[in-house]
Amino acid sequence: MPARPDTELIVLNKPYGVICQFSPHERHPTLKDWVDVPGVYPAGRLDTDSEGLLLLTANGRLQAQIADPKHKTVKTYWAQVEGSPDETRLDMLRRGVDLGGFVTRPAQVRVLAADETAALWPRQPPIRVRQTVPDFWLEIRISEGKNRQVRRMTAKAGYPCLRLVRVAVGRLNLFDLQLAPGQWCYAPQRP
Repeated sequence: MPARPDTELIVLNKPYGVICQFSPHERHPTLKDWVDVPGVYPAGRLDTDSEGLLLLTANGRLQAQIADPKHKTVKTYWAQVEGSPDETRLDMLRRGVDLGGFVTRPAQVRVLAADETAALWPRQPPIRVRQTVPDFWLEIRISEGKNRQVRRMTAKAGYPCLRLVRVAVGRLNLFDLQLAPGQWCYAPQRP
């Protein structure tokens, strides 16, 4: 077990295909398969088909502070999407997207260069690749986190999401912590 600094947070690099629960699941591995620390639970969620930074805590107040949109904790995602960059569609994401039941808050969005995404690990299993359809990576920073929000936003803008990785929550960043998929540590600071 990693050494524990004075913190109430665990940072996990959640692998693809892991469901955000500790109780057994019939089809998917669970958080219990990666983090054997009693009494903690996710501070926010990541879909089973999303990867990356997931925070766990036993402190309910801290969990609410991180997960509740009213506290405006910024979450940073890298999304590999189908298509080619188009400023009109990217501006749609920046302004906020009407997803039917709600309109998203404005997002910070930028196209990532290939050398920036080189730090990402290969996904297992790999994404589907279509030879006739280009793809690119976006960095999307939001301060809310509704159900499948980033995937729904990119789809509404005409960019189906192929891969979604949360790389940061507030000041906590996977690359600074050097966590490979499935690895965890106690957070050196709060987000």
